Amino acid sequence: MIWNLITIGGGAAGFFGAITHAEMGGGSTLILERTSQVLGKVKISGGGRCNVTHDCPEPRAFSAHYPRGEKALIGPLHRWGAMETIAWFESHGVALKTEADGRMFPVTNDSQTIMDCLQDAADETKVEVRRQCEVTAIQLDSDIFTLVLSDGEILRARHVLLATGGSRLAVGAKLAKSLSHSLVSAVPSLFTFKIADPRLKDLAGLSVERVDCAIEGTRLKASGPLLVTHWGMSGPGILRLSAWGARELAERDYQFVLRVNWLPETDVEAELRHYREAWGKRQLPVRSPFTAIPKRLWVRLLEMEGVGSEQLWSQLTREQVRALVDQLQIASFQVRGKSMNKEEFVTCGGVELKEIDLKTMESRLCPGLFFAGEVMNVDGITGGFNFQNAWTSCYHAGMTMAQRNDQV
Repeated sequence: MIWNLITIGGGAAGFFGAITHAEMGGGSTLILERTSQVLGKVKISGGGRCNVTHDCPEPRAFSAHYPRGEKALIGPLHRWGAMETIAWFESHGVALKTEADGRMFPVTNDSQTIMDCLQDAADETKVEVRRQCEVTAIQLDSDIFTLVLSDGEILRARHVLLATGGSRLAVGAKLAKSLSHSLVSAVPSLFTFKIADPRLKDLAGLSVERVDCAIEGTRLKASGPLLVTHWGMSGPGILRLSAWGARELAERDYQFVLRVNWLPETDVEAELRHYREAWGKRQLPVRSPFTAIPKRLWVRLLEMEGVGSEQLWSQLTREQVRALVDQLQIASFQVRGKSMNKEEFVTCGGVELKEIDLKTMESRLCPGLFFAGEVMNVDGITGGFNFQNAWTSCYHAGMTMAQRNDQV
């Protein structure tokens, strides 16, 4: 048998590409997943809710959220963007909701809803799914691809969609390289920072709604919510820094100084002097004078500057004021390593975009070979952007292959 399409990778990209191909009349379609579980990343994404996309209908504005692939995605997003993704899921019985920060989730708040939708769509279009099938070799001869599986089985296809994802880039890279593609080396993106600092001890779970953070000695900076964790710092602000600085931070072996302004756009010194006059008879640790700063963090910073538990505001010295200003607006933290963002894993790197026709997602070097998702050198920040890259690239790939197979 010669399959019209074999998709390598049973994640979001692999499924959506195969479904698109089949829904458009492309004919026989097979998904190969090397592990025992399909759609694993969909299951854990967004804290188990699946951040499907982002509420941003303008393609150029949407593409600005990709540290790698920003310009390349403008065209593809014009032809299939967030609005088309929302419509597709709604047409398949899944309503999405938009949260205050623009992230979009199924109204069920359960990633299983998205998994069921994709699996049902695959079943309805007779897409075959085979698990524990690892492709060890691939070659093209006379317009037909020959795939060799780890157990020695041979499969043949007119088209191949490589959708192995960033977390399994070594697999996709090996296959792409065997078909003459060059690769951008993979390094982690979207990771949290390991910080051992007495200012953060026992504050895990504490969050500040908006901070400015930057990497000392670089141009890397970001704004957004910050979350203190058991191992250091996380939250959207930190994740944005890690995404935009993925390569530079890897080169530094994840050893660097993080600068944090807990109160951007606030004249902290003026506020402290005001409260020293207005609250002169109150004890400093009783409450935080800043609504954005949780009391636990305020008390910890007071302790670090030697402010006693019974010290009054009227007793706050000029030296203590200056020290607190520094702690609140130019705090330095030594980062010594990284951790994954929950169980998610995103990489920057992959197949060179110049070797891909981004109108169709077809290889410029190997006709009939297509790419989708993070196996390409495209990655987005947190917020639904990596999934949208999968939906967008898969739509174009699946449609192109279906149109060609219709002519066979």
